[in-house]
Order: sequence, then C-alpha cells, then structure tokens
Amino acid sequence: MDLGIAGKWALVCGASRGLGLGCAQALVEEGVHLVVNARQPQALAAAVAHLHARGAAAAQARGSQAAVPRVLAVAADITTPEGREAVWAQPGGPGRDFDIVVTNAGGPPTGDFRDWDRAAWIRAVDANMLTPIELIKATVDGMAARGFGRIVNITSSAVKAPIDILGLSNGARTGLTGFVAGLARSPLAAQGVTLNNLLPGKFATDRLQATFAAAAHKSGQSPEAVAQSQLGQIPARRYGTPQEFGALCAFLCSVQAGYVNGQNLLADGGAYPGTF
Repeated sequence: MDLGIAGKWALVCGASRGLGLGCAQALVEEGVHLVVNARQPQALAAAVAHLHARGAAAAQARGSQAAVPRVLAVAADITTPEGREAVWAQPGGPGRDFDIVVTNAGGPPTGDFRDWDRAAWIRAVDANMLTPIELIKATVDGMAARGFGRIVNITSSAVKAPIDILGLSNGARTGLTGFVAGLARSPLAAQGVTLNNLLPGKFATDRLQATFAAAAHKSGQSPEAVAQSQLGQIPARRYGTPQEFGALCAFLCSVQAGYVNGQNLLADGGAYPGTF
C-alpha cells in the first residue's frame, strides 16, 4: 500500500537505535526525507548510513523515476533550546516546516520513587513531556497552514499500565498524553493535522535490557530469569521488533490515517489485561 507520504519531510528523534531507528527506517522506505536526531554522533552516523541504504533500495524497487530520499543528521540534545535550534537550522533541511514529527526520548532511570529528588523529576518531565510539547509548538501551525501534518509521540505502555520501577516515566509520559488529548481536539484536526501516541510494550531494545537489569537487582534474580519470566506474560510469546513498531508509526503518518486522531495505540503483543 502506498502511504502517500513520499517527498514529505520528517523529523525523527532518538533515531540512532531502537524504536526511533525503526520509525526512521519505515519512513525512509516510503520515500520520506528525514532529519534524524540523537545525542551520540558516532551512533547517529551509523544510523544515517543504514537509512541511506534502505532509502536507496526502496526507491530502486519503486522504479527508475522514484527519488532517493535525503537523510540529514543533527547530533544534539533535543531537550535543550540549543539542540532544537540546531535542528531548525540544519543546512538543506526544511527549517521548521516538517510534515511529520516523531518525538522520542530515552526513558528516565528506573528505581524507587523514594530515591528521586526534584532534579530527577524535572529532568524526566523536561525530556518526556516538555520537549515533545516544544517540538509540537514549533511545527504544528506550519502543518496546519499547509493542510497536512502528523505528530507521533513514542510514549510507553506504562501510560496504560504503570510499572512500579518506572515511576518517572509513568508520571512524565502521562502528562504528555493528557496534553496531546486536548490539542488533538482543537481546530488543528480540521486542518489536516493529527496527533497520536504510540505506546510500546516490551520490544527488543537496549532500554528493555536495562529494565531487566533493574528488575533483577530488585528481585535478586538474574536478568536472564527476569527476561524469561516477562516473556511468559506476553500472549504473543515474543518481544516486539523495532521494524514492526516502525511500520505502525509509518501508518499513523500516512494519508490513510487522516481520521485517526488523539489516540493511544498500544503495541504490546496482547500483554495489557484490560478491555479498554
């Protein structure tokens, strides 16, 4: 299915690995030009090389007339004003005129809420709530003026089913979820702009390994035992892949998803136990 977004520009944050890279790959394979952001230059450079190759292969498969999408990299801390300005000022990029914005930040540290001071909470809220809001604020009116826009926030299944050792993430991401719910029901919806959240459950990423280690430390088990135990709680009996997560992101960015707005799409292999 042609998603109808070839030639558009997307900003994908946290794109050097994991779910962010999965989203960037799915978009570039649809012919979307990318500005990808992460903090580590070397990891980001490797991701750019991978994305260039995937974009070129997909363009070749579409036919000789298909353009190879551009991939630009900005190694910066997107949670700072300076990092965001570096994205807007990227030579050859669209400035703030992105058609698609995928917000994504590494989750805050795991642990016990008794050990988190005010500074830890501020860092969590800044990265996982306020930074996405700043990115939305900078781009969404331009999207509305052009009649097309897609905001996709990568949050967490913990928004629906909070996890005790992820208290910082539970709080900050839930705040973003409430903000997006209100904005999605604003006049932006009638101007072709949608805002949705993707809620990953357990996907095979470095972040998942970190949560295994934290749970193992708390329980006295080995990380391997924790991983096996948690696998048994997933009806699909496997962990998700960044590639299939990226495919969900690309669909939410498509023209076909124009009537999907203000939603929280849970991807967890059926682990969530509730009806709604």
